[in-house]
Amino acid sequence: MSGLIQVQGATQIFGSRTIFRDVSFDIQKGEVFVILGGSGCGKSTLLKQMIALLPPTAGDITVAGHSVTHQAAAVRRQIGVMFQSGALFGSMTLLENVSLPLSVFTDLPAAACQEVARLKLGLVGLGDAVRRLPSEISGGMIKRAAIARALALDPPVLMLDEPSAGLDPVTSAGLDKLILGLRDTLGTTCVVVTHELPSIMAIADRCAMLDAQAQGLIALGSPHELMKDSTHPMVRAFFHRETL
Repeated sequence: MSGLIQVQGATQIFGSRTIFRDVSFDIQKGEVFVILGGSGCGKSTLLKQMIALLPPTAGDITVAGHSVTHQAAAVRRQIGVMFQSGALFGSMTLLENVSLPLSVFTDLPAAACQEVARLKLGLVGLGDAVRRLPSEISGGMIKRAAIARALALDPPVLMLDEPSAGLDPVTSAGLDKLILGLRDTLGTTCVVVTHELPSIMAIADRCAMLDAQAQGLIALGSPHELMKDSTHPMVRAFFHRETL
């Protein structure tokens, strides 16, 4: 396999419970790659492996040539993460939230950190909300602010955990458009964990589908290919919104 991100035989077992085993795929630079599947299939667990928060029980994952198992710190420098809840600090303004990674991980003076943070917030459409607290903005704005913070250090890879969760269809569509815009303007490689079918069809170049019963990967390809050509009953049920 070749790619900016390589997942090779990734397995996760907790005690006697196997979440998934022998998952393998690669992700190309500049790709929007979606990890999908039903509840409990291991999507978020795989994401935790990919951002070097959870060592795989077996197998390995590399990001820009760095192993999550042996070079976790180097992997994390390549990645910006948007967590499902946004995970913003409630007592800090949006400007302060986005400035924080810059003040911690760079030698930039405070004024420069704030200027970069303003640019990132402007990039996600929040240029007029820099002084607001998370409690003063909508759920969609929280997601956008979290993306701005994930982009603060200009990582080549952006990972988003359920970015559309809890959003209305219009706001979700706007977030999909933002993700594609970041890919197109910045060349950012985006890895998105979601089970939201409209978003998957709108943004994914390719996707990997996990299944809890199969305990692993059951489909890999573009969403349109999987919808049209897959004969796997779970894949067809997912993409055609059918019951089994």
